[in-house]
Amino acid sequence: MHLHDDFKQRAVMHGEKLDWIASPMKGVDRRMLERIGGEVARATTIVRYAPGSAFSPHTHTGGEEFIVLEGVFQDEHGDYPVGSYVRNPPTSSHTPGSEEGCVILVKLWQYDPEDRSHVVIDLNKMEAIDDPHQSGVSITPLFKDNRETVRLEHWKAGEIIELGSKGGAEYFVLDGSFTFDAETFQRHSWLRLPEGDKVSVTTGEEGARVWVKTDHLPFAKAP
Repeated sequence: MHLHDDFKQRAVMHGEKLDWIASPMKGVDRRMLERIGGEVARATTIVRYAPGSAFSPHTHTGGEEFIVLEGVFQDEHGDYPVGSYVRNPPTSSHTPGSEEGCVILVKLWQYDPEDRSHVVIDLNKMEAIDDPHQSGVSITPLFKDNRETVRLEHWKAGEIIELGSKGGAEYFVLDGSFTFDAETFQRHSWLRLPEGDKVSVTTGEEGARVWVKTDHLPFAKAP
């Protein structure tokens, strides 16, 4: 499957307008945002676990990164409630599932193959700091290495926010909204900007809370 596989082009998906697609595991459904490959794929996906559902044990050869959007995600390493940000590096393994049900944003096969950093952050307990480069924006840093920067951004209402990065950028709306090119991005909307692309967006009446990844697209490739 090839979905938004040209990283030199802008990509837009509005998650809450997409149909759920059943995965090979009963009770686990997906909304695909970008994908290169079959069941082994470089992918950015919204995944929904029905109560009591689980995937079989597996190893993440290409690494896994996720944020819990609803409910509680679980594996043998712990319980991860809404607002959990997790990075499971290449060679890590687990048996994921959810007793009460959950929804997560997950990215697969997008790691440095040599990365072994395991990260677990509870966003509910993290403070934001003002962005010195842009008014109306505060930042919660999540991860940074020589390939990418990941952070949670808090945008105040009624602000014009400049987006984009030399190495490309992705934006996923957790809550609130913004408009760009007469299009409204709200809860679970996703925007990918290619390398060097820069745009201005306007935040809605409640502002926006947005998961952001930058400078990673030069390394983008299929598994």
